[in-house]
Amino acid sequence: MHSIKKENPITPDSPSVPNLAVAYFLASRPKTWIAGLSPVWIGGALASRKTEIDYKIFFLTLLFSLLIQIGTNFANDYFDFLNGADTNLRKGPKRATQEGWISPIAMQRAAIAIFLSAFLTAIPLMAIAGLWSLPVALLCIAFGILYTGGPKPLGYLGLGEFLVLIFFGPVAVCGTYFLQTFSLSPSIFIASLSPGLISCAILIANNLRDEISDRATNKRTLIVRLGHRFGCWEYSLALFAALLVPAILILFYGAPLPLSFASLFIIVFIPQIRKAFRSLDPNEIASLLPVTALILLLYTTIFCLTYA
Repeated sequence: MHSIKKENPITPDSPSVPNLAVAYFLASRPKTWIAGLSPVWIGGALASRKTEIDYKIFFLTLLFSLLIQIGTNFANDYFDFLNGADTNLRKGPKRATQEGWISPIAMQRAAIAIFLSAFLTAIPLMAIAGLWSLPVALLCIAFGILYTGGPKPLGYLGLGEFLVLIFFGPVAVCGTYFLQTFSLSPSIFIASLSPGLISCAILIANNLRDEISDRATNKRTLIVRLGHRFGCWEYSLALFAALLVPAILILFYGAPLPLSFASLFIIVFIPQIRKAFRSLDPNEIASLLPVTALILLLYTTIFCLTYA
């Protein structure tokens, strides 16, 4: 277990240390927020073709999803520090607990507060959806914690991609759609796969960047288990599978033809895939994550504009 250093050369008055509010904001990893927002936006766009949107429900759903995303990022910051996964080998954004910006106990309390807020936000949504939605809400919170926490962190077992695909895809999109329409269909499930797949690509980009440090700290992601080249193919497959979703919706479910433009933004960023295959340098691969988040933002924007 990672021990807390008694001496830290960085003091709270150092100009390199952000103030507390900025530290928590950075710990929330705002570049990944789109993974929590995208499926709710897409679910809302899908629902708007069938019914008039109840914006109170929509914004509560959006807030719940964002709080789950932030709570998970806080929990990751805390548990990765305790597990010794954050080291000097890591080339990604600085972690607040590891850097000493926020104490471990303060980060733990922040994660608990965010997850509790998410549950309170979900109460009126569960009242609308029915009792069956309670375990879904609890699972969202539980997996946010267990991804890097607990005796067998799921992310360390190579299950991260599966969890992201399911919860940032079908669970979030279909849940949002159901809360508005009280119905589901095969086309909604298919549409839900695209944000899940691109969010999965964001995680894969993160794991490609952290491969060296994860291997050194025994964080057994799929890329650590199966190798860098597997990760590159996994990243490519996730993006190309997401690219196919609009075509399926247009050809088989009568989706508007302009939806095809959503796929074009994935094609534009194909050079990023080549970068992953060509380099093992974490500093070069680091750009994959923000670029993939941008792909998800652009995809979501086009999807919502053309489908709503």
